[in-house]
Amino acid sequence: MNIDQLQIKIGERIRILRESRGITQQDLAAACNFEKANMSRIETGRTNPTVSTLYKISQALEITIDELVDVEVAN
Repeated sequence: MNIDQLQIKIGERIRILRESRGITQQDLAAACNFEKANMSRIETGRTNPTVSTLYKISQALEITIDELVDVEVAN
């Protein structure tokens, strides 16, 4: 798995967790003090989020950062 694929998987995970909680992308972005466009880029894997960004998202979703980045990594 390359970095682009990992970014996409983490973005998908964030979207799934957000939707499972009934939170809009706009609301999650606001809770993290991000622009909605930035959240969109993260969820679609078009940007490489920093650890602090992932931490803010995990806090807003009330989960650990481990749960946030728990994606299947294929070789």
